[in-house]
Formats: sequence, C-alpha cells, structure tokens
Amino acid sequence: MPGLALKLSPQERFLVNGVVLQNGPRRAMVSILSPDTNVLRMKEAIHPEDANTPVSRVAYIAQLILTGDADPNEARFQLLQGIEQLSQVLNDTDSRAKLDLATSLVAEDKYYPVFKTLRALLSREQRLFEMAAKVS
Repeated sequence: MPGLALKLSPQERFLVNGVVLQNGPRRAMVSILSPDTNVLRMKEAIHPEDANTPVSRVAYIAQLILTGDADPNEARFQLLQGIEQLSQVLNDTDSRAKLDLATSLVAEDKYYPVFKTLRALLSREQRLFEMAAKVS
C-alpha cells in the first residue's frame, strides 16, 4: 500500500504489520510509505466471536493474513475456497461482482482490499438471514 494516508481520530487504534498502534489525544494523519504494508483499523476488525456467519468467517481469514496471524501461503486456499462457497449462495449480480473482485485480489496478494470487499457483503448477508427468519 504505497502512499497510504490514515486520518486518525483521537485514541484510535490500528495495526501495522501485526503491531497495534494507538493515536494520541488529537486527530492525526499518518502516511505509510512502504509498499506491501498490512494496515487494519481496529474499528474495522472482526472479533473472533463475531466470525459466526459464512461471510464473516471468510472475511476473518483475510483479516488473519493482515494481522500476521495466518501465513498467506497457507490461508490463500481457505480464502479462495470460502469465496467459491459464498459465490454459490450469493449469486445476485452485485455480490458476484464483489466475489469475483475478491478472487482477483487474492491472486494479487492484496489482502486489505479482499477484506474490505468481503466486509461489504456482511449487510447483504444479514438481510438474507432476516428474510429467511421471516419466512420460517
């Protein structure tokens, strides 16, 4: 992520290559100049106990790669397999486009955009669960 600029709120926490950092008492901006740096805002993170739906589990795999808790070479297969399984259920045009994008990004080892793309499907998944509950 060369040239990434993070605008941080007071006391906001974020991870850079698996290391948790916290901003001070004022708003700040941090520039990350090194390419291939993994950055994740803690407010975007999926907590382990919240990885309890198909989409959140797959997004959590991408997050584990970002945080350095999973080897990308070992987790890549799980991530691709999870995306493939999601594509069998989320088959509307927009979801398919997001899943196709996520697959391409995995091939390019761009795990933050994979994570962000998968997180965008969480609200759709929630709506599907709510609709299914109403039908039951």
